[in-house]
Amino acid sequence: MIRLWIEGGALFLSKAPKPRRKPGHALLRLICGGICSTDLELLRGYYSFTGQPGHEFVAEVVACDDKSWLGKRVTGGINVACRRCEWCFDNLERHCPNRTVLGISGQPGAFAEYFTLPETNLVAIPAAVRTEHAVFAEPVAAACEILDQVRIPKGAPVAVLGDGKLGLLAAQVLAAHGAEVHQFGRHVDKLAIASKAGIAAHMGTEPPHAAFDFTIEATGNAAGLKTAIAMTRPRGTVVMKSTIHGEVSFDAAPVVVNEITLIGSRCGRMEPAMRLIRSGRLLLDDMITAEFDLADGPDAFLEAQRPGSLKVLLRAPR
Repeated sequence: MIRLWIEGGALFLSKAPKPRRKPGHALLRLICGGICSTDLELLRGYYSFTGQPGHEFVAEVVACDDKSWLGKRVTGGINVACRRCEWCFDNLERHCPNRTVLGISGQPGAFAEYFTLPETNLVAIPAAVRTEHAVFAEPVAAACEILDQVRIPKGAPVAVLGDGKLGLLAAQVLAAHGAEVHQFGRHVDKLAIASKAGIAAHMGTEPPHAAFDFTIEATGNAAGLKTAIAMTRPRGTVVMKSTIHGEVSFDAAPVVVNEITLIGSRCGRMEPAMRLIRSGRLLLDDMITAEFDLADGPDAFLEAQRPGSLKVLLRAPR
């Protein structure tokens, strides 16, 4: 089979044997994958990563123990937990200290013709949901996680700082929830998507000081957290969504003096994400920049790194 491989800060196409599945795991044939900012950070050295990337996917189940999955179109949770520790017993599998993470840590990723994942991680894709939309399930789940972590009243003003892939999804998810969303970014085309979704878009203006009880930091750069803190009112909340290779420094004094809550936010539940995708309330077609064959993966990564690019999809050979 063909696969994408990252090593030494370079990405290239390679060949490998079809993986053998473990008991309780499914063998999956990739249909479509999505390149996200974390994949780009892995290429830059995040986690000192070497291996097969990819964690946003739609695949077909071609072998499994539970035959009810066979032939189904699926996506799945990316955290492979041990299911034996106290964290797993407390339904915190995403924080299992023994976990591997698909395409990120210890679990070969989805950017290959075939890969494996535990059957317990699989999520069936409704027939009404297009493959191009279902591939957004993992980042939409990450956006939905904000609402699992923070109680945001309907109608509450919320700032989303950053107009990249996750920032746009977070803004749309919060708008669908009923919040009054203000998105701050630097790209006319990207903010046009926010405006189309009924979100107040702000470009080229100095972000307001101490104006929001809730601020979502999704800039993908080290300076974003400082700006988000400055935008947040005393006793407000900053939700940190950026995944950045390297250390992030900021002045902690405003956080302490203004009693601001900082919340790290990562993966989310796939089921509410799939329901929201199925509802058609998210502008996902507008967020697809380009599609490439898996065999052209290196070119796809170059396109994903181009300024202004949003979601780049990879199609596996049939």
